[in-house]
Amino acid sequence: MIPKSESNSNCNRNRSRLVFAAALVLSLCGACGVASAATLCVTPNGAFGCQKTISAAVAAAPAGATIVVGPGTYKEMVTITKSVSLVSLVPLRATIDAKGLANGIFINGMSAAPGTGVANVVVSGFTVENANFEGILVANANNVTLTANHVTDNDKSLDIAAGMCPGIPDFETNEGDDCGEGIHLMGAIHSSLVRNEVNGNSGGILTSDETGPSQGNLITGNFVHDNPFDCGITMASHAPATSVIPSAKVSFGVIRNTVADNTSSHNGYQLPGAGAGVGIFAAGPGNTATGNVVIDNRLLNNGMPGVALHNHAYFPAPTPPDNLNGNVIVGNYFSGNAADAADAATSGPTGINIYSVGPIYGTVVSQNTFDKEAIDVAFKAPSGQLSAHFNNFERGAIGVDSLGAAPANATENWWGCFLGPGNRGCATTSGTVVSTPWLISPFSANK
Repeated sequence: MIPKSESNSNCNRNRSRLVFAAALVLSLCGACGVASAATLCVTPNGAFGCQKTISAAVAAAPAGATIVVGPGTYKEMVTITKSVSLVSLVPLRATIDAKGLANGIFINGMSAAPGTGVANVVVSGFTVENANFEGILVANANNVTLTANHVTDNDKSLDIAAGMCPGIPDFETNEGDDCGEGIHLMGAIHSSLVRNEVNGNSGGILTSDETGPSQGNLITGNFVHDNPFDCGITMASHAPATSVIPSAKVSFGVIRNTVADNTSSHNGYQLPGAGAGVGIFAAGPGNTATGNVVIDNRLLNNGMPGVALHNHAYFPAPTPPDNLNGNVIVGNYFSGNAADAADAATSGPTGINIYSVGPIYGTVVSQNTFDKEAIDVAFKAPSGQLSAHFNNFERGAIGVDSLGAAPANATENWWGCFLGPGNRGCATTSGTVVSTPWLISPFSANK
């Protein structure tokens, strides 16, 4: 039981916070309805001349406006189709409860052609929960910033036993088994996800290309954890949404996105083989996931490898071939992740698994550190080559496991001891791997 004096102290502190919040709303909005044309406010009861709902404020806001939202719970789905900044007055104290609704926030630019939709939107400091599908969905947008939000316990419509998400819109062509995950960038360009916490959804953060190319996006500083049925962070090329763009024949592409300095942990753990820490996927005809960079992340205890690159079906000419080339995995820390599954199966806990039934070129694995993995890097492709250099492999593990016909160039790595791969106490190789010369001490980027 909280002592009475402590309880009163807490109440006083809470009252002080609310008084401060009210004063700040007044100062931002101008009391009694004399708000600046560029600033609107929202409170749950409409006090201080503010709107009662976030949706009403968005509807009333001119392009370029800032909407300041006071503490409270807002039971609504907020759809944004114009340039606005949506800011929680007290971080994480404004909650969008989307129970029974499709999304918590939908930044919707699909009325325009890909790349020309809604632009210059900011969403900062909200808790978003209980949506049937994504907590936050961004579609056909550019220069969107999502920062310091907590997106939790969404994807409520998922029927995991049936592997389906009843009612999900048909423009989400490959999301039937995960309801779109917690945050979904779809056809997004030059957008940023910064310092968000994403947990308790089917999966964490998804970048895909059903309605347009997703390229040049930055996903950084996020804490993505305990999403039980899918990857923590996914970049996946999907079939185009012909219901929206009937002329689309092949995917638009997930291209040159950066995943940097995130922690992705304990995702995809509830079903065997359900989710990696970071997944890059180009699975079907004409799918493209290329030029993406995964750098300086912590990838821990996920239900699949820390990073998984998959291509499961290759279609030669005249169909445009799948493209899973040119991705870079550099400077990450891997620990305690699980084996891969199904056709991409690995024989033990794996840090990185690169699996393709088509050629793989230009993929680089460098400056990573591995711990508590049986296989640090697995590579399987019928042709092409993997470049793996300046990594710190762990003693006793298979440092590089080349499972297919394509070779791995794995020179200048630390194999857990100065004697080199295969010697007593060192990491080993398997398959066609070139490992000479090797490093005689662990690699450090600071040297």
